[in-house]
Amino acid sequence: MSNLIIRPARPDDVAAIMAMIRELAVFEKLEHLVVADEAMLLEEMFGSKPGVEGIVGEEAGEVVSYALFFHNFSTFLCKKGLYLEDLYVKQDRRGAGFGKQMLAALAKIAVERECGRFEWSVLDWNVNAIKFYEQMGADVLPDWRVCRVTGPALQALADA
Repeated sequence: MSNLIIRPARPDDVAAIMAMIRELAVFEKLEHLVVADEAMLLEEMFGSKPGVEGIVGEEAGEVVSYALFFHNFSTFLCKKGLYLEDLYVKQDRRGAGFGKQMLAALAKIAVERECGRFEWSVLDWNVNAIKFYEQMGADVLPDWRVCRVTGPALQALADA
């Protein structure tokens, strides 16, 4: 097994996390959607009203993976859940089991916090990720679709 050290993200990790967010966006062909910067991420993770938490995977003192997550809620279970927004492992570190270790660390957090669910989304074209998640015990739900309202449409809905 690798020498990956998984720990809670710290403010001094924000630059490394932001760099990997940009790498993830390029991989997903969505770099045109990234408006986030280090200052914004620092505020959302460590400001007065944090909206997201994170863990990082460190190898030989270098941050090589990250996961950002937050709590959601299931009315059916009447329990909070853990929602994984991003999980990323640097491309040159893939295949060493880091993704599996990061998912296991997140599952442990979900169990410790008595979450009823641990959920995330995956792009339908990312067949390798889908296979990996299924091998880890995840069910890829075919009958659910993500609904999203952003920008002017979000403002219009708020004004309605």
